[in-house]
Amino acid sequence: MTSPQQQPTAPPAPAHKDWAHRSTMGIGGGLLLCAITGWLGIDALVHGGGRTPWLALAGMFLVLPFVIAFTLRPAVFVNEQRLRVRNPFRVITLPWGQISGLRSGYSNEVFTNDGTKYQLWAIPVSLRARKRANRQQARLQMEAAGVTSPRSGRLPSVFTAPRAGDSDEPTRAATDKIMDDLRELHEGHADVAKGEVTVRWAYEILAPALAGALALAVLLATG
Repeated sequence: MTSPQQQPTAPPAPAHKDWAHRSTMGIGGGLLLCAITGWLGIDALVHGGGRTPWLALAGMFLVLPFVIAFTLRPAVFVNEQRLRVRNPFRVITLPWGQISGLRSGYSNEVFTNDGTKYQLWAIPVSLRARKRANRQQARLQMEAAGVTSPRSGRLPSVFTAPRAGDSDEPTRAATDKIMDDLRELHEGHADVAKGEVTVRWAYEILAPALAGALALAVLLATG
């Protein structure tokens, strides 16, 4: 008696919703640039004469998608199954089993098993924050070892009141902490989270930008 053919099982649903990581400064800067571009463009549409309104409209179609792409759009979504990277012009879905490692240098990057590298635009590196955290960590290590602090010139003491901000100052930069969390998730789920890497182009960004560029080129060429 033959046994029925087993159907492939779907990967289990993640136990938690996606954790989202985005750049607060990028979002703030993007909103400001969108507001300035919209204000200038609408002013040209309302008060401009001749071909000016058409030029302003084409310019807005060209500029706004790029502003959104590089400021408001980047995000990293994480769960137990995969890492989804939304970069300016692509969305990359990476199951943990397809990731070979994550690297933090002058930018934060993820590598697949075949050696492909993808940059995490939503998690920018702050060298200033990293240096400040490294200094704080080194000072805490010196104080724990009883070494004279180069700033105060004296040994730390249990009877000495801590300086303001000592307990609140981080010993790891914020983006480095996020990368540590991603590495921990990768180590814990790489053996069970399988699947294929998928890459999707952001046509919702590219299409209006291309339309604006073509319209602007035609207007300038026929002017």
